Amino acid sequence: MEIKEAISKAKQNNQVAFNFLLDTFWNDVYAFQLKRTENENDAEDITIQTFSKAFDKIDTFDDNYKFKTWLITISKNIHIDLVRKQKKIIQNTSKDNDEHYFEIIDDSPTPEDKIITEQNLANLLRDIKKLKPHYQKVINLRYFQEFSYKEISEELNEPINNVKVKLLRAKKLLAAIITKT
Repeated sequence: MEIKEAISKAKQNNQVAFNFLLDTFWNDVYAFQLKRTENENDAEDITIQTFSKAFDKIDTFDDNYKFKTWLITISKNIHIDLVRKQKKIIQNTSKDNDEHYFEIIDDSPTPEDKIITEQNLANLLRDIKKLKPHYQKVINLRYFQEFSYKEISEELNEPINNVKVKLLRAKKLLAAIITKT
């Protein structure tokens, strides 16, 4: 399959075309992010998000540009957004004097958060059942049975990159269902 043909088919929601594009460009995007982040896990997460976003917006791709350049641009922007979000140290100025101090934000869950999470588990399970079966299965394997990506890949007999993208899509769809509820 040729790249232009794959893009055209992907715009028509052809899963084989998505897989072809993912397999063709995964290493390019991953290598780009590995240089930027110098962290394999971060590079992998950003690469997964890149393909998920690109596939969600594939209909906006302009054929006058190279697909690889488009993917790298998406990847770069995702990384920039993540760096901005990760800046957890807020500089404040004291009103009593002109000294600066830093406040570190604590993201750990409070006991109240844990109770709310437990109470919402039943609602979460109900919402998961609204997903298509293949998304239900990948969420179940990852979060309830605590399978690794490799184990999920073997269980579903799919490439690991496809599993990662499928899981990200499932989480996005689940988030959309939850916010509607």
